[in-house]
Amino acid sequence: MISRLKTIKLDNIGMTASTLCAIHCAAVPVLFTSLPLVGLGFLANPLVEWVMITIALVVGVSSIGNSYFKEHHRILPLALLIAGFLIIIIGHLFTKGWIEAVIVPVGGLTIALAHFVNYKYAGTCKAGNSFFHITHPHPHETDKAV
Repeated sequence: MISRLKTIKLDNIGMTASTLCAIHCAAVPVLFTSLPLVGLGFLANPLVEWVMITIALVVGVSSIGNSYFKEHHRILPLALLIAGFLIIIIGHLFTKGWIEAVIVPVGGLTIALAHFVNYKYAGTCKAGNSFFHITHPHPHETDKAV
């Protein structure tokens, strides 16, 4: 079973990587002509973008998929992850120019949001009626008298 600590680490990596991906996708079109001047021309390479997308997919499926099936069984993080990747793929394959520079970062931020929601769901109590089931009154296993 996936440990809570592993889920937290993967979600932190996922949130950071997805946010950096969104920044990369928004900044590269703007800085496209100046990247080679500072030795960062490789960042505009489509192969770099697809490698980043693949890494984000592996981290997302590892973290959110395992948490969904083994721990919280809530669909929202998984739906956000799928939506984020669909937005990125549609943005890369079917749009160009400034529209791509807007759509693809939205996908990256959606994936970061998926990791954040998963981070909140993983390890939380399954009882109660709050959105993330974090605060509500009921006895916990550690509160029981011996």
